[in-house]
Amino acid sequence: MSEKALVHIIEDDAFLSKALSRLLGAAGYRTLVYGTANDFLTQLATLESGCILLDMNLPGINGMELHAQLRMQANRMPLIYLTGEGSIALSVQAIKNGAEDFLTKPVQKDALLNAIAHAFDQFQIDDLQHHRQQELKRRLGSLTVREKEVFDLLILGLLNKQIAYQLGNAERTVKAHRHSVMEKMCANSLAELVLMATELGLLDKTS
Repeated sequence: MSEKALVHIIEDDAFLSKALSRLLGAAGYRTLVYGTANDFLTQLATLESGCILLDMNLPGINGMELHAQLRMQANRMPLIYLTGEGSIALSVQAIKNGAEDFLTKPVQKDALLNAIAHAFDQFQIDDLQHHRQQELKRRLGSLTVREKEVFDLLILGLLNKQIAYQLGNAERTVKAHRHSVMEKMCANSLAELVLMATELGLLDKTS
């Protein structure tokens, strides 16, 4: 993340949001404050990515409803709930929905800062994985129809001659396709190609 990461505070209690903003500012974060979920949503398209600190009980669209809308939009910003009426059932549901943490008011300074730091750390990991997935999908999409057929059989462990028999090609043709597949996928070995297929979830589909 940037040197001064951004935290979006969505909280209808103006006194608390100011206190949170001061606390986070002292800890090296930048903050933006929103009094309602709608205030946040109307600006979302132009907002810088950051961690969302979300009050559960908001006027109008509540925290859970806002979270659901963000998930529908495939928004990947890490989210931490902050609520004055927490329960085990709510916390479990929040985490199942993808929240990084579920904190209750009044929140301890260390607990809040640790949760935010962890959320940013996890976002970095998730972001790398996301970009890796996108790159692998791009490489896979660059294969021709025949190369994709060879790819699908290679990751199942078939030999060149077995692939040639199954596709009705000459073995030398399969070798040429195999070379092209390895080159386009940037794979240095069959084991690496299988690992890529696993990351893309393709082995589950072909097994």
